[in-house]
Amino acid sequence: MRAMILRSLDGPDALELAELPDPEPGPGQVAIDVEAAGCNFADTLITRGKYQIKPELPFSPGSEVAGRVSALGAGVDGLTVGQPVLAQLGFGGYASVALADARRVHAIPDDMDVEHAAGFGVAYQTSYLALVDRARLQPGETLLVQAAAGGVGLAAVQIGHALGARVIAGASADKLELCREEGADELLDTRSDGWHERVKALTGGRGADVIYESVGGEVFALSTKCIAWNGRLLVIGFSSGDIPSVKLNRVMLKHIAVIGVNLGGYHQHEPERLRSAMAELLALYARGVRPRIGRSYPLEQAPEALAALATRKTTGKVVLRP
Repeated sequence: MRAMILRSLDGPDALELAELPDPEPGPGQVAIDVEAAGCNFADTLITRGKYQIKPELPFSPGSEVAGRVSALGAGVDGLTVGQPVLAQLGFGGYASVALADARRVHAIPDDMDVEHAAGFGVAYQTSYLALVDRARLQPGETLLVQAAAGGVGLAAVQIGHALGARVIAGASADKLELCREEGADELLDTRSDGWHERVKALTGGRGADVIYESVGGEVFALSTKCIAWNGRLLVIGFSSGDIPSVKLNRVMLKHIAVIGVNLGGYHQHEPERLRSAMAELLALYARGVRPRIGRSYPLEQAPEALAALATRKTTGKVVLRP
């Protein structure tokens, strides 16, 4: 197989293309001929040893793939060789063949676009579980999505719209029209001064009921200023690299619920919820909720793909094609 591997924790530029033997699935594992692999911000962190998962060197990054089952390990039921699937991995997805825990493999419709499938696991499950399970977003509520033009952000915009919320999309000015095309009701240039006051103006002074926050730093701090009474502030990640602290007086005075969302925790503690959430997401996919593919790269251009992600130069989902 072909794989982009890392021999040192020196970032995406250290990735190199290698020819390796095809892996054989062990008990409970599935081998997948990878047709597309999703790129995520976490992949930029794992290449520097800054992610919670720290594989032994050498390894291949990549936490989500789509393709067809090529082999089944002992004890695997419910899947067949040749079946189209998507899968979530800890790592190892930047390759032409990947091994996955069978519990993290999901059968997909034959007509599901493979690039859509590669971008449907992490971003859409994260956004769906955040909005449905954690924030309990209700029809008619106002949802503010930060970094709304990225992979998880656009997923949140689409899902929030499908759930009947009024969606305010926050992004740089050049990316806002894309957010409108994907279902945003209001657009907000979050690189302009005073954007948090604009949120209050758009909501009659009340603020957003739910804020989907994946940037961190000052964006998080200002989000606490434009959230509604009894609002729910979802902590998705820190793409700015600045992990903020919380002003607890604002949490107390406005009855804010600060809610963490960690997809990896579901794998460990509630794997059955991931399976039911995927079934619900596939129903939304049939209704037109699907990834916007910003760009696909050949496998060997993984360093360029991750560099674009790290500098927030991307829109939608970035995928690799082995």
